[in-house]
Amino acid sequence: MTDASRDVVPVLPRPRVPVRGGGSFPAHRIYCVGRNFADHAREMGAAVPASNAERGEPVLFLKPVDALVTAGEATYPPGTGNLQHEIELVVALGHDAPPGLLGRDAAQALVFGYGIGLDLTRRDLQAAAKAKGLPWDTGKAFDQSAPVSELLPAAMVGELAARTLSLTVNGVLRQRSRLDQLIWDVPDILQALSKLYALRAGDLVFMGTPAGVGPLQPGDACLGRLDDLLELHCRITAPRV
Repeated sequence: MTDASRDVVPVLPRPRVPVRGGGSFPAHRIYCVGRNFADHAREMGAAVPASNAERGEPVLFLKPVDALVTAGEATYPPGTGNLQHEIELVVALGHDAPPGLLGRDAAQALVFGYGIGLDLTRRDLQAAAKAKGLPWDTGKAFDQSAPVSELLPAAMVGELAARTLSLTVNGVLRQRSRLDQLIWDVPDILQALSKLYALRAGDLVFMGTPAGVGPLQPGDACLGRLDDLLELHCRITAPRV
């Protein structure tokens, strides 16, 4: 008689993100939003809605939760010659979503706090897949593709629209935008996700990147900022051999 409770392979630990003030945030899933800043959509050659009524549905995809990086270093991944940075606001959910569609207030009430993340992208693999009309998971969902800062409770961040997100690489400004430039704001995205997934406490949502995405090389030092509230430090290390 077999023991069904016995694990037949080692159990990997659940990734945890540090929280300012103490404690950690056990991550469940990583949802990501594409083309959520008009300027970035344009630089990627995508159409930009002229008004909210023309937005349609947001572009959504996932990364594996073990892609999270909290130690300040990410290894240059295999299979690419064009690793690119995308600085993003990260939303951390502290509650499960109630059954059914969410109202805006109910959606906002799910939020525990905020962080900064890098949506690292193998742009050449993504572009090749897009050109063939194929899924582009290999361009987005790879090991160490989601460096993230510590999390701040939502009350410490306040109104998001007035905040500015930025990224420097080796001290040179690459990306910068106010968050009022998001095409879909946080309640919008949580409402859209709730139509497709059972949102859970522990979920992280990468909210999309502004214009200025560009290549990274081993040795590059990235510094993301949300005003003077949060910083994300990440160095790209040499590929494994």
